[in-house]
Amino acid sequence: MKHRNRNIIFGIIPARYQSKRLPGKPLIKIGGISMVQRVYQQTEKSKYISEIFVATDDKRILNEVINFGGNAVMTLKKHKSGTDRIAEVVKSKKCDIVVNIQCDEPFIDPKIIDKAIEPLTDDNTLNVSTLAIKFTNIQDLYDEGNVKVVFDKDYNALYFSRAVIPFIRTDSHNNLKKLKTIPKDKRFYKHIGLYVYSKRFLLKFAKMKESYLEKTEKLEQLRILENGERIRVVLTNKDSLSIDTKDDLKKIKTLLKH
Repeated sequence: MKHRNRNIIFGIIPARYQSKRLPGKPLIKIGGISMVQRVYQQTEKSKYISEIFVATDDKRILNEVINFGGNAVMTLKKHKSGTDRIAEVVKSKKCDIVVNIQCDEPFIDPKIIDKAIEPLTDDNTLNVSTLAIKFTNIQDLYDEGNVKVVFDKDYNALYFSRAVIPFIRTDSHNNLKKLKTIPKDKRFYKHIGLYVYSKRFLLKFAKMKESYLEKTEKLEQLRILENGERIRVVLTNKDSLSIDTKDDLKKIKTLLKH
């Protein structure tokens, strides 16, 4: 069984059929392979994850996973988030660390999954870690769909936002929009939505009430910060492309062809 520092590590892929912008997203074929299968196959390449499960509330997705030889678990339909869904799956299973892998990132690099896992296996006082990459494109920086993160000198998250953070309190903030690339003396980081939890904290997190900042920004991870828990930010230079719209799907299919 694969492990790191004697920790049993599970990878859970929450996958629901209903999506406002792209219904049936996990079953969409990319190069003849469903999105959920591509995510599963990438996760299998992790050096540390010992077992993988797709957590779903839809029999079509369940059957797709079973048909390609993967593990799938039916979960309750009432869950509001992927976090609640994965918590249901691991509640009765023996593991130490749980990795929440997004089902809309079919080409996620297994190396960055492993990189995100390592802080929790190296520090048993840490309960949550995630990923971030430096912005290089101005348009991406000002896109509200791209979540930004700032962190302290020890790489613990200070805040996540859909707004541009940190804010530059000079005229250069407005001038920045006119540039094609971000100046070398400015640092902005994009959050990549992969989370690694200790099992004990994940179950605790799933029971916490929605917080004010979480509801304001529509960012679940802010609930963790508002409850005084650290989130370790792991920097990577490999982005993970997510598919949320039909335009995203067209772009990624074009990239695949080339």
